[in-house]
Amino acid sequence: MKTLRQILDEKGTEVFSVTPDATVLDAIQAMADHDIGALVVLDGEMLVGIITERHYARRVFLKGKSSPKTKVRDIMTTPVVCADPGQSTDQGLALMTEKKIRHLPVIRENRVIGIVSIGDLVKSKISDQRFVIDQLERYISG
Repeated sequence: MKTLRQILDEKGTEVFSVTPDATVLDAIQAMADHDIGALVVLDGEMLVGIITERHYARRVFLKGKSSPKTKVRDIMTTPVVCADPGQSTDQGLALMTEKKIRHLPVIRENRVIGIVSIGDLVKSKISDQRFVIDQLERYISG
């Protein structure tokens, strides 16, 4: 079973962020530009929140607010649920399920070193299961 660190090593550790004073339009544009569904919100290097496409849909669009006028700080989630790079994919999935979140920042020494999505963890889990199935099939055949 892989750790979150191993998942980040495979997918990459680039972290896209926005400041709390950025507009929601800026955040949504950054997500679209990078083809991602969430941004961490940093004040300097300090993690202060997270904003997702879901935040936009539920807290801006459906409420009739203006994306160019609404600040990220007004719709972000804080405090942020985070994980340690040494945690397993199962631990990450359990945490995400319990907290009903789809994006999990991975923190080391109070610094965001990456973000894993539920899709990243499910993909890893399926890969692990496929490996075990292949090994069992080889054992049975041999």
